[in-house]
Amino acid sequence: MDAHSRGRAEEIDPADQWVLNPRTGHYELRPERSAAQQPSVTRPRRSRTAPAEPPATAPERPTPSVPGPRRGDGPPGRRAGRKRKGGGGGGRRKALKIVGGGVAFLLVGGAVAGYLYYEHLNDNINTTDVGDAGSGGFKKDQPINILVIGTDKRTGAGNEGYGDKDSPGHADTTFLFHVSKDRTNATALSIPRDLITDIPTCPTRQPDGSTKDIPGERNRFNTSLGQAGRDPGCTMRTVKQLTGIQVDHFMMADFNAVKTLSTAVGGVPVCLEKAVDDKDSKLKLGPGEHRLQGEDALAFVRTRHAFGNESDLDRIKTQQQFLSSMIREMKSKDTLTSPSKLLNLAEAATKALSVDTGIGSIGKLKDLAGELKGINPKNITFTTLPVLDNPAERVKATVIVDQGRADPLLQMIRGDVSLTEVEAQKKAKAEAEKNQQDALLQGNRAPAGDVRVNVYNGGGPKGSAGTTLTWLQNSKGVTKASNLGNAPAKLDATTLEYAPNQADQARALADMMGLPSSALRIGTTDAPPATPMKLTLGADFKGAGISLTAPQQAPEDIQRVEADKAVCVK
Repeated sequence: MDAHSRGRAEEIDPADQWVLNPRTGHYELRPERSAAQQPSVTRPRRSRTAPAEPPATAPERPTPSVPGPRRGDGPPGRRAGRKRKGGGGGGRRKALKIVGGGVAFLLVGGAVAGYLYYEHLNDNINTTDVGDAGSGGFKKDQPINILVIGTDKRTGAGNEGYGDKDSPGHADTTFLFHVSKDRTNATALSIPRDLITDIPTCPTRQPDGSTKDIPGERNRFNTSLGQAGRDPGCTMRTVKQLTGIQVDHFMMADFNAVKTLSTAVGGVPVCLEKAVDDKDSKLKLGPGEHRLQGEDALAFVRTRHAFGNESDLDRIKTQQQFLSSMIREMKSKDTLTSPSKLLNLAEAATKALSVDTGIGSIGKLKDLAGELKGINPKNITFTTLPVLDNPAERVKATVIVDQGRADPLLQMIRGDVSLTEVEAQKKAKAEAEKNQQDALLQGNRAPAGDVRVNVYNGGGPKGSAGTTLTWLQNSKGVTKASNLGNAPAKLDATTLEYAPNQADQARALADMMGLPSSALRIGTTDAPPATPMKLTLGADFKGAGISLTAPQQAPEDIQRVEADKAVCVK
């Protein structure tokens, strides 16, 4: 319907009555549909079956009630810079409506396209339900622990020729990525695939929705995935048992992930001290700097015979340097300011990665990325769980944990202590700990014979409550201690609960056990006489007499790679 039929003819812009005649290139006055409201000058309508013939003479000038044509190519209307009386800017209103409609169309179209692409990325994501192997989520005021698993399963185009193509895969490359509570730093702990460790019994979700318990065994760490039907949740459980660190989520990548992600960022810079020609991985590069992507990137992280002493431990260092370089590339301006690279990266990442259901959507991955985006590469450190050659083997093929060097490192990660020089964090942490110790650990200590405590096992090794009781009674003189068996619930960290009037007993026991101030839980009311305190041994408890206070500095000989530094591979 036009404006006349709505009873608002007086609002019609006279310029709207003029149309362009395509045969002449001139604007001509269009007749009105309503005879009662025809203007003083009209022209015949064009035939519907034949084009209008060009007029023999120039078009008539409009009557005074209709403004004359504008100069230039536009339709008749107001002259530039002069307001039309009485009309109130009808042409401007119509133009705004057209522009507004166009913008609205673009916004709606963009929103629809964005939603469809969002759903497309969601559909790309592969998820695995790991049950209670993960924490179920991450909290903004707590550290985040993500297990990054690289599997050697030969899936995807072009990967069949790498050998062992029918294998369900192993945990070939594994990093425990610990993000600090204040999000200023991160530690990536590599776990050697040939480490001999205890793999626990793993409840595993089956395709029909049922759960099957995969029996545990003592074997290579890499068999915690794929072998015997084990899923990533089993690798998460194995890591928690090995390190005492609760894993929140996992991300798993296959060979294609290395190829597609390295290509999506435009290649990953690497540096070689010497030429490489590895017939097994097909890596052939000269000395110096290279930018690797696709098959070359995969060959670089897979090679075992090109660098160092050709062991898996030296391959881990190479992989750490490659990932450090990829992190720098992803956080570089060239990537962050390139829409095409970001889209390629989103496409590649969602197709290449498998995750647990706790982060199995674009929205949840976006939230996780928001927690990680502020970490400067200079505050990301890669290190490796310290190991020794397996003494039970004549031919050295596997390794075992070097407890003397591993325990302080794991305590630092559990205690959220950075391996990097984050001065502001260290200063604030030291000040907070000092204030806490002033309140909780400074003061009188009760004699050992006056300390009363009930000991519970809430996640420590089997029999921990009994061995701790024996140790306290025989080695420390705490004769008023009792073993109450398993706690009602498992804890990640050991705790000591006490009343205000038991503070001197708590300080004495904390000294004996090596408990940090964060383990102490003081109540609000005094306890009746002869009431024992409650000591619950958590998953961080490794044995009686082993301190739980995290060291503030890692052993000097701990292997490490700092993510902000480009180092040539030897």
